[in-house]
Amino acid sequence: MTEQENALDGRKILVVEDDYLVALALADMLQAAGAEVIGPISEIEEALSFVEEGKDVDAAILDVDLHGQKSYPVAQALAARHIRVVFATGYGEEAVDQAWRAYPRLQKPFDEHALVNVLLSARPA
Repeated sequence: MTEQENALDGRKILVVEDDYLVALALADMLQAAGAEVIGPISEIEEALSFVEEGKDVDAAILDVDLHGQKSYPVAQALAARHIRVVFATGYGEEAVDQAWRAYPRLQKPFDEHALVNVLLSARPA
């Protein structure tokens, strides 16, 4: 058993990602670390509805760009509920608007180790 295997035991992680293969890989990594994966959700409106329903979530990984739209409204809704937000992007830091750069960011492609570490270190909003 690796150190990462149970690092996220019992945590509910919302995945908001529009690339099906990336979402599957992300879900596999999270499950391998013991997390319960919520989603993946690929549309901003669906993600907002989910968050606004007040469902129990410990953290969320948001692709910055969802079908050409920024995921910031979802991040805002999560932050209002004090839920950890981690952005994922295939671009550099400049791809994240200045107002959101204080939040953790995963640079795609990333591995399970980086994913688990950023989720463990991310503080509630």
